[in-house]
Amino acid sequence: MKHTIDFHPKLFSALKNYDRRKFTADLMAGIIVGIVALPLAIAFGIASGVSPEKGLITAIIGGFIVSFLGGNNVQIGGPTGAFIVIVAGIISQYGIEGLAIATVMAGVILVLLGLFKLGVVIKFIPYPIIVGFTAGIALTIFSTQIKDLFGLRIDGALPEDFLGKWAVYFQNFDTTNLWALGIGLVSILIILLTPKVSRKVPGSLAAIILVTVASYFLKRYGGIDTIETIGDRYSINPTIPAPSGFSFNLETIRGLLPPAFTIAMLGAIESLLSATVADGVTGDRHNSNTELIAQGAANIVVPFFGGIPVTGAIARTMTNINNGGRTPVAGIVHAVVLLLILLFLSPLTRHIPMACLAGVLVIVSYNMSEWRTIRGMMKNPKADLAVLFTTLLLTVIFDLTIAIAAGLLMAVVMFMRRIMESTNISVIHDQIDMTADAESNHRDDKVQVAKGIEVYEIDGPFFFGIASKFDDIMHTMGEKAQVRIIRMRKVPFIDSTGLHNLTNLIEASRKEGIEVILSGVNPSVRETLLKAGLDRIVGKENICANIHLAVERAEWLVNAQTK
Repeated sequence: MKHTIDFHPKLFSALKNYDRRKFTADLMAGIIVGIVALPLAIAFGIASGVSPEKGLITAIIGGFIVSFLGGNNVQIGGPTGAFIVIVAGIISQYGIEGLAIATVMAGVILVLLGLFKLGVVIKFIPYPIIVGFTAGIALTIFSTQIKDLFGLRIDGALPEDFLGKWAVYFQNFDTTNLWALGIGLVSILIILLTPKVSRKVPGSLAAIILVTVASYFLKRYGGIDTIETIGDRYSINPTIPAPSGFSFNLETIRGLLPPAFTIAMLGAIESLLSATVADGVTGDRHNSNTELIAQGAANIVVPFFGGIPVTGAIARTMTNINNGGRTPVAGIVHAVVLLLILLFLSPLTRHIPMACLAGVLVIVSYNMSEWRTIRGMMKNPKADLAVLFTTLLLTVIFDLTIAIAAGLLMAVVMFMRRIMESTNISVIHDQIDMTADAESNHRDDKVQVAKGIEVYEIDGPFFFGIASKFDDIMHTMGEKAQVRIIRMRKVPFIDSTGLHNLTNLIEASRKEGIEVILSGVNPSVRETLLKAGLDRIVGKENICANIHLAVERAEWLVNAQTK
């Protein structure tokens, strides 16, 4: 069959029915996201070990490509906190050029994942993991804003880990800047109250404009010089550099393949999780393969301009959604806004208070927190809650990779446990009730089981989890029968461990002089048994189509043994 490429950028379909109302909504959302992304892009750049403008360049070029080519209407691409440790480690070991090469390689891997249609892998991630991851990210974002929200005076860099940050915060709450705290709280109030006045004006935009103007006058005419702004903390080089190349060689590629693979996998997981969470809010449906190709293209291009890895940014994506963005145009506007800010408006952005931006992100984290969803899931099975809270805590305390891996492992174990609990094995000695039985021949309601015959019925999959349970039941039986019928009409599949245990059972039974008959084996399971050569061990005549034939065969064997 011919392989077709699943590449259908959402931008082109969104523009078919585009109108002024949609553009206005996307324009406002794009402006807000661009402003909110500004300090994040700079901060992620610095924390990753590169200069501030490199984070902005990543958000501008990467964000544009992700929106232009992506498979999600509202995804915002750029640098994210999940990559900080990975990027810093690569730079310390391989330098900036090594990071660029690893990022390009990661981009190629992402494109290949999309071309081979592996984007559907995200569908196998259970919902509790997505909720836990989203809530964990929200809590992480909130914790990163405490310093600016309270205007804390903290010497040195904050610890990277969640608990370390809060330990430092508690040690320094006595340095709270009341002006900063007031600005942050006023910003939050403006965001919350704006929808009650007008739903056309995003609360975040209103807060940034009003609070920035008020802060400017307080600093200039009120003599208040303790309000920290973007300009007080960052110095930005307002240029887009010309693209520059770097040298590839086999040795470098071999050494950078593991970190490149890590970047690709983390980028794929974070981007597709972000897209999935966005789908849950907007009711849309993203194209995973197209999204992976777009993310890959962004990571291939950005390093030539000095940028760092690009992925879907869940905080900015949610900011986009919450402020009315519904098509990729909002993401393109966000990139253009960042470009204009970088090139022309740097003097103005320096007046935005850090506490105001912290207030905006506090609201973003609250909207992302999924607390209503978590409250609604409290009545769900305990296994789901264990997966949810484990993922949440690991996301907060460690990182996304560990959280997803642990969450998936727990979900798989819980799933197997549920399958085991739902699989029943019953033992029948005297008669089989055929009422409402699909194998009934309507001649009678019961099938008599002669002395010396035992019937075991397996209801559920015969896999490695249930195989040992079947063995345990066999060993607890008292007087040994002459023939054992294993009724498998309700076994949808059998795995290699089940085959192994069944083979051992047949061989052990034969040594004890006990014949084994398999009854009601469905076609797919029968094919598996034949491929494994089980028919040669049990005998083709002992694989019966239904229980009537199996009982007749068992009675013949019993009679043959007694003669």
